[in-house]
Amino acid sequence: MTPLAIGIDLGTSGARAVAMRADFSIAAHSAVALDRFGENARSPSIWWAAVSAALMELLSRIDRAAVRSVAVDGTSGTLLAIDSAGRPLSEPLMYNDKVADHAIPALIDREAPEASAARGPTSGLAKALSFQHLPGVVALLHQADWIAGQFSGRFDTSDENNALKTGYDAVARCWPDWITAAGMRMELLPRVVTPGSVIGPLMKGVADQFGLPRDTVVVAGTTDGCASFLATGATQIGDGVTALGSSLTIKILSDRPISAPHYGIYSHRLGDTWLAGGASNSGGAVLARHFRLSRIIELSAAIETDTETGLDYYPLAAPGERFPIADPDLPPRLTPRPTDDGEYLKAMLEGIAAIEALGYQRLAELGAPRLNSVRSVGGGAANPVWTAIRKRKLAVEFLPPTSAEAAAGAARLALTGARKAGLL
Repeated sequence: MTPLAIGIDLGTSGARAVAMRADFSIAAHSAVALDRFGENARSPSIWWAAVSAALMELLSRIDRAAVRSVAVDGTSGTLLAIDSAGRPLSEPLMYNDKVADHAIPALIDREAPEASAARGPTSGLAKALSFQHLPGVVALLHQADWIAGQFSGRFDTSDENNALKTGYDAVARCWPDWITAAGMRMELLPRVVTPGSVIGPLMKGVADQFGLPRDTVVVAGTTDGCASFLATGATQIGDGVTALGSSLTIKILSDRPISAPHYGIYSHRLGDTWLAGGASNSGGAVLARHFRLSRIIELSAAIETDTETGLDYYPLAAPGERFPIADPDLPPRLTPRPTDDGEYLKAMLEGIAAIEALGYQRLAELGAPRLNSVRSVGGGAANPVWTAIRKRKLAVEFLPPTSAEAAAGAARLALTGARKAGLL
């Protein structure tokens, strides 16, 4: 019997689960939409229903007796307040929700270091401060923490990645004193462990509910973004991952933390390495404003990739850029427009590839290692013409991602926990 570890990804639209072997190959996967259980995607009961359904579907495809560990990733910055039994006391605040009290972000700004990821009205700390006076509150947890608690019965633990936006100091590995000065009731914050640490065994009732071995361990997970990076198989310093979705996001594995608030850059800790990156306002959403997907596919088939258009585009859907240029007024640059649609598309693909190259260059200027390789995920990664253009711009090795599913990244952490527990 081949031992298996399970990773669960809880996203904005659904839950996904992956069963992974010790060699990182995937034995099975499943996916369940949140709206199958109701319209309110903020409801923790709907989260748990979707996770349970995804897990049951996954387990129907594998030998349940082979499962050794489970880990969960969730949306970064999503927070909820719970009572002594782990029950939510109010509707959670999601990753992109702003706190209603404008005084809270101002208070954090007064106390927090400039580079802290806890700044801003959508931060985990802002939400924690807004929740801490609810009647009956005994703990404040992130989304992944609460789901892990459903498995372990422990509602007192988080991981270093989810805790970052709540003010956790990943360098010193502690909750810093300035959080107290900002008015936080520190007893409400969870203990923080490294991703991949064993939290504890499955509760007996949960093990029986899913038909899992009672010695199966629950392992500390991470954020969805970190899980997506881990899923690709990028493990070496200088490994980069580019996400070509609606926006352009790049991340690189670094031997030191990189902090640049001006560019919206902070670093998540992954053991003794760091994950740094930035997000541009350019990307697939700009292409979609000009061409339908079917037209992009049609035009791409005729594009010659061994020549340059000579057009210096900076494709943006509207004025303003975050990274690699921090300028809220930066205008889009999409002229002159060739009469040929194929040439126009090619120039935009070149422009986004140039932004990607500048992004990795900017990270290096800020202290990150030189880019050694790139793995690509997102819808744009399937376009071979864009890939060829990007290869010419970046001039590094392009490697296939092991997986593009965040749940596979959580499964890798579950494997780490199983090894630590001596179950592999």
